Amino acid sequence: MRLLLVEDDTILGSAIRDAITADGHAVDWATQLEDARHCLHVATYSGILLDVVLPDGCGLSFLVELRRKGRETPVIMLTALDQVSDRIAGLNAGADDYLVKPFNLSELAARIHAVTRRAQGRAASVMRLGPFTVSLVEHRLERDGEPITLTAREWAVLEALIERLEGLVSKASLEERLYAFDTEIESNTIEVYIARLRKKLGHSIIETERGLGYRLRMPVDGVLG
Repeated sequence: MRLLLVEDDTILGSAIRDAITADGHAVDWATQLEDARHCLHVATYSGILLDVVLPDGCGLSFLVELRRKGRETPVIMLTALDQVSDRIAGLNAGADDYLVKPFNLSELAARIHAVTRRAQGRAASVMRLGPFTVSLVEHRLERDGEPITLTAREWAVLEALIERLEGLVSKASLEERLYAFDTEIESNTIEVYIARLRKKLGHSIIETERGLGYRLRMPVDGVLG
């Protein structure tokens, strides 16, 4: 997925960006609200990580602005304000979750997956797709009980395909999800990851609609929790 991080603390921002990037996702990092507005104007995000106190304004007011414009992107507030009243204010402003600093980066990753799953109508964290059992949160994939190891980027591509199960996912949308603004993309990068997934999952699992995109062919047999 592609996330927008709005955080002016360079040490914390770097740690969050590096952790999410290591998880296989793309992160655009804005240190002030004006930059965040620009990012939202030109890119689509699976989620926003939003600080409350920023150099050019209040994150809560920015969130209210987004919701009034009809933007439903999941938002996790990141703040040192830990009073109950502060949390209520964040949730009332339209936040999907609220995390108090300092926090564990693993917990942040879990919350990101939780709020994006809910936004996509997938409350379950573990799915059974044909012979495969998939946990996107734990990055665990098994075929008939045997584990399959994927790289972080392979996981990100698979997750994008699962979100549009049986639907078409364009090459451009995969590139947008995987790469931030400052990342150079080679022309055949997506094809390489698709080929690696086919090798590990089976060639017929991912169909190519030439000139249009890719489709994952996995019947949903159930959700496990």
